[in-house]
Amino acid sequence: MALEKKEIKRLKGLAHSIKPVGRVGKEGMSEALTAAVEEALTARELIKIKFLETADFDKKNDPAQLAQRLNAEVVGIIGHTVILYRYNKDLTRHI
Repeated sequence: MALEKKEIKRLKGLAHSIKPVGRVGKEGMSEALTAAVEEALTARELIKIKFLETADFDKKNDPAQLAQRLNAEVVGIIGHTVILYRYNKDLTRHI
């Protein structure tokens, strides 16, 4: 489900005002955090996750692995913040 450039631009604009739903620290992605992010993606479709400076963060690999684990798309990476999107067909109102 690759997003088109136009859709990515629109989603980045919508994500600008969203607060991060989770923070990843030096412990990495715990099971509890993964479950919380999964729940947030199901409810909202578009979320932000903040990787703290203490986290061992690889900008190229970590967001892609996280998106693959959550079956989502990486919309963008701004600093240590990752924007994720996953379409939810069960919602009555979509982004």
